[in-house]
Amino acid sequence: MSAVERLPDDLVNKIAAGEVVERPASVVKELVENALDARARSVHVEIEDGGVRLVRVRDDGQGMGRADAEMALERHATSKLRSFDDLQSIATHGFRGEALPSIASVSELVLRTRAEGDPAGTEVAVSHGRSLHVRDAGHPRGTTVEVRDLFGAVPARRKFLRAAPTEAAHVAETLTLLALARPGTGFSLKSGGRTLLETPPVDGLAARLFQ
Repeated sequence: MSAVERLPDDLVNKIAAGEVVERPASVVKELVENALDARARSVHVEIEDGGVRLVRVRDDGQGMGRADAEMALERHATSKLRSFDDLQSIATHGFRGEALPSIASVSELVLRTRAEGDPAGTEVAVSHGRSLHVRDAGHPRGTTVEVRDLFGAVPARRKFLRAAPTEAAHVAETLTLLALARPGTGFSLKSGGRTLLETPPVDGLAARLFQ
C-alpha cells in the first residue's frame, strides 16, 4: 500500500452519501423532513420507477433566496444549528447539512425555490456532485427538489435496490409515517401518475389515522 493520502472531494462525498442515502425512500425522507422544517403546510411527492428514475418533492414552505439555495448544496451548511450549545435544543429534523449535498453527489438534482417577497426564484442544478448552473427561475413560494437517475454513476449501489414496486412501497411507508407524525400538514404521493396517498391537513392524530 502507498502512503496515506487525502481522498478527493468527489469520492468523499459519494462515500458520505452512503450514510444518508440508502434507497429512494431515504431521499424522500430527507427532502420531506426539510420541507417540514421549512414550515410547509402541504408536501407533494412524485416518484417514477420506484424513485430511481425520479423523486420530486414540492412544498409550500418558506423557500430560500439565491445565496441560501447555493449554500444548501454545500456539505455541513445548515440554517438549523449555529453552535455546540444548540445541539441541546434541536427542534428540527435535519440539522447536519448533509442531506442535499449527499443526494446531489449520487444523482441528477435540480432545486427550485423562492422565498416570500423575492421577485424571482432560483434554480440550482447539480449532476452527480458537479455543479451545472445557478439561475433565475419562476417558482411559487416554497421549494421543489427533483432527483433523477439515483445511483446512476454508482452502479455498485444501484444493484442492491429492489424491484420498482418494492422501492415504491418503501417510499409509501416512509411518507405514511411522516404524515402520521404531522396531521396538520397535507401530504400526497404519486407513483407513475397513480395516487398512492392523499391526506389533506386534519386536526389531530385520530383524524389522520382515519384517513
